Amino acid sequence: MIINTGQRTDIPAFYADWFAKRLKEGFVCVRNPYNPSLVSVYKLDPNLVDCIGFCTKNPEPMFKYMDLLKNYGQYWFVTITPYGKDIEPNVKDKHQLIEDFKKLSRIVGINSIGLRYDPIFINNKYSIEYHLKAFKQIISALDSYTNTVVISFIDLYPKVKRNFPEAREVSEQEKIYLGKQLIEIAKKHNMILKPCAEGKDLEIYGADCSGCMKISDYEKAIGNKLIVKNPKGARTQCACYLSCDIGAYNTCKHLCKYCYANAENKKVIENAKLHNPDSPFLIGNYQDGDKIHYVKQESWLERQISLI
Repeated sequence: MIINTGQRTDIPAFYADWFAKRLKEGFVCVRNPYNPSLVSVYKLDPNLVDCIGFCTKNPEPMFKYMDLLKNYGQYWFVTITPYGKDIEPNVKDKHQLIEDFKKLSRIVGINSIGLRYDPIFINNKYSIEYHLKAFKQIISALDSYTNTVVISFIDLYPKVKRNFPEAREVSEQEKIYLGKQLIEIAKKHNMILKPCAEGKDLEIYGADCSGCMKISDYEKAIGNKLIVKNPKGARTQCACYLSCDIGAYNTCKHLCKYCYANAENKKVIENAKLHNPDSPFLIGNYQDGDKIHYVKQESWLERQISLI
């Protein structure tokens, strides 16, 4: 099976010590975000967990724990955007993040790491020209360290509108114009550009619009075929497999203005105070009335030797 860590928060950046302890103890408890009394327990057994998916803006805190991950398959997305502290107040220096990306690539291998340049929004400061220049600089620096770059354009969810009221939708014309240029830049550095849940409009220009985190991407990362009995992803508009996430909403301390996973900064700060690295839960601990469900898990690795 596949365990995900990055849909709801940034575990490597802020909760690396907790996650390392979970790996050592071999299990993790996850509250249902829509019914918190329902608790799922996952075993973190490499004989059952074929791959762990990460999505982070700062992988460096996990570097000291990479030995704990060596028996697991891994796929890492590292997000590097061109925004400053006005948009991403707690994201580390981007030049250092590029160096961290390179180090991580050398550890896990080029097939187990991808770049995310998203979400893209446009305003007077972060113009189309600004994005083209920044994207080229980042892609050039990461030439030969990944073969995948994912983009998406900002979605104005209610949480985003509340925290980033000045943001506007990117027009279809802007998406096509900018997307075409980004595809060409990526291609020059041997990278495939994958739009995330953006439809098929950029496919004719050379983008891979089939999904940014499919089962086939995990298979490439681990070098083995996976027999997935229920390949349905988390969202209807994309083909990505994003189930079994062990994070929690309202816990990412990057506090990016465009974030869809945080309702408000005050809630994030309150939750951070409830984090205990020794707890099996990311936030808090067991509570009266908890309904514990031990998730049925099995390895999906194809055991039959192929003669092809």
